[in-house]
Order: sequence, then structure tokens, then C-alpha cells
Amino acid sequence: MNRSVRARRILVALALASLLAAPSLVVSISGETGQATTSKAPPKKNPLLKLAEAWPSAEVLKARHAAADALPLFASTEALPITIAADFKAVNKDRDPNSTQRFPGELRTTRADGRIDVLHIKLGTRGHFRLMPRNCDFVPLRVEFVKDEVKGTVFDGQSWLKLGTHCQDSGDYEQYTLKEYLTYKMLNLLTQKSFRVRLVKATYVDSKSGKTVASRYGIFLEHDNDVARRMDGRIIGIPRVVFADLDQDMLTLMMVFNYMIGNTDFSIYANHNVRLVQTPDRKIYSVPYDFDISGLVHPPYAMPDRRLMIKSVVDRLYRGPCRTPELINPVVANFLAKKDQVMALFESLPDLKKEVRRDAKDYLDDFYSTIKTDKNVKRLFTDSCSKAEGM
Repeated sequence: MNRSVRARRILVALALASLLAAPSLVVSISGETGQATTSKAPPKKNPLLKLAEAWPSAEVLKARHAAADALPLFASTEALPITIAADFKAVNKDRDPNSTQRFPGELRTTRADGRIDVLHIKLGTRGHFRLMPRNCDFVPLRVEFVKDEVKGTVFDGQSWLKLGTHCQDSGDYEQYTLKEYLTYKMLNLLTQKSFRVRLVKATYVDSKSGKTVASRYGIFLEHDNDVARRMDGRIIGIPRVVFADLDQDMLTLMMVFNYMIGNTDFSIYANHNVRLVQTPDRKIYSVPYDFDISGLVHPPYAMPDRRLMIKSVVDRLYRGPCRTPELINPVVANFLAKKDQVMALFESLPDLKKEVRRDAKDYLDDFYSTIKTDKNVKRLFTDSCSKAEGM
């Protein structure tokens, strides 16, 4: 991209940021009184200003990295049993993607020595597609913690976390949760520049009746800031980023990984299902997440964007830029070298059904068979590639 084009793009982004910073009214509902209150939303910061912020010292970055690495929630691969009590009838009615309403709740978990931790939490709903009633009966959750209460617990160091839930209360949907969990673990094998996850066995209890709403697997997703700290960087929410702005090795890995799992539900340009991490050397890394609408996971609601001209999410489509042999070959070699470890992941969960495990491994084996030859690699990632600057 030449300088004049880049300058125009930044000016457009600045103009948009100034419009977004205009004060607006937000109407919220009190969870206790049920009365509507109106308040002014705080002005949004210009996202481009983050690029100009001063960096802390190398010692501070090192300390942040170590603290993020040591978070106890991600120190184990065992499924963590938790019980969450709240007014889930009210929670599941909150389907507004822009909602800021919070619901009081209680989270219980048991330590290895038998002691029970009782944490007071606040729950919020989140997401877009899975918030639609036609897609999911049970909403994805945002779990907010009390800072002083989490000290010494498995949630030590956490302020709030995304909890991926089961969507529908059935065994089939629980299998989709397990497959998405393994998808994150696959990416962890390929690069440390990726979101960590913790599998939980969550029991949801209605606080009013005391009845169990559901008991299903769920996924706690690492906080954005902790991913950035482990990369010695910081999150930047900059719109209209194009391929040329990014670290090319990580971009290539991300695009090949999305091709591998049949995922097209992302956009770097729109910051959709991708987090951007900037490091002190001014590099920007693309870190993907949210893989449920993929061919590997393949829940019933997963449909590709019509503009992509594919019939199903199981139809793989490479959405990355054209790659030279110097860029693509080391990435492909990494994927091939990790094949046995990737496949072994699907043997690590006893509750993954035999036929689900077989289908997932067959889907991945098709990818590995394709990238074994230089001819196919060239066809996929050099010849049949995107000529666009970004997407």
C-alpha cells in the first residue's frame, strides 16, 4: 500500500472514531427494581490513539508476561467442575447484543483438598448469532468476578471471562462444545500466540427455585489482555486493518489454520473473531478465536456467508493473501510436524463420542493429505488465493 492510500485510510478511521466518540444515551434496566434508568454512555476513545501510547519498561512487560503465564485457571487440562446459581429465566431473556445488564449470581467450585470456594459473580449475556432464540436456548455468558474473592482460588487474577455454553440442552450440542474446545487446543499446539481455554463441567441452578437448569460442558476463554501480555504486547481495536499491516508469519498461520478447520467466520478488516496484538517493535499480530461456525465443529446453525459462494461450512475456502514459497513452506511444515499431536487430542476426551471423534479426524486427515504435496500447496495458497489487501 502506498503512503497516500495509507494516509487516506487513517484519516477515514480518525473521522469515524470522532463520530463514535459522540455521547449517546443508554437505557438500562435495574435487575433489582426493574425500573428503567437513562444515563450518558462514556465517550469512546479513538482506537488509533492506542498506537501512540508509551510502552512500559521491559521489566514491567516481563512481569506481566510471567503473571499471565502463571494464571491457575489454565494450569490444568482437567475439566473443572463448577456450579453457577442465578436467575437463569431472566438471564436467558436478555438477547440484546448491546445489553449492559448484569445479573447477580454465585459460582461454587471445589479445591483439590475438598474446600469449597463460593464466589459472588455477575452474569451478562454476550455474542450475536448465539443470542438469537432460533439458534440457542441457553445464551453465552460473561462472568464477572469480585477481585478480593478470587485470591487463592482457581480464578485468581481474573476480572471477567467469557464462558462458552452448550447452546441447547442435548448431548449432541455438548459434542459441539467439546470439538470447539479441541479446536483451541489444536491452535495452541501450532502457536503460543493463541487463546488458552479451560474446559468446565458446569451445573446451572435456578436461584429462585433451586432446580438444576442444565449440567453440561462449557469453555472458559482466556481474557484478551492476558493473551496480549503473554505476547509481551497489548490489544489494539483498530478497524480497517489490511493484510500488509500485519505480521506476515502469524497471518499465514492463522489463514492456513482457518482453512484447516473450515472456518470462514472472521474478518480482520472488521475486527470480527480476531484480536489484534501490538508489540513494542510495532508489529501487529492477528489472533483468531470463536470457531463454532466451522466445518470441524459443524453445529446445525453453522452456515457460510452467501457472498463466499460455498454451500456448506465443511467446504474449505482459503481466505488469505497469496503466499510465496518462503512464507508458506515453513508454516505448512509446522502443521505437518504437529499432525500426530493434533490427532491425539481427539483421543484425550473420553466423553467425545466415537463417531464424532472419527468424523473429526477424517475431516482433518483430508486437510493433511492435501498439504503433503508441493503442487497442492502452491495451488491452494499461491495460485487460488485472495488478491485483496484485507478482509
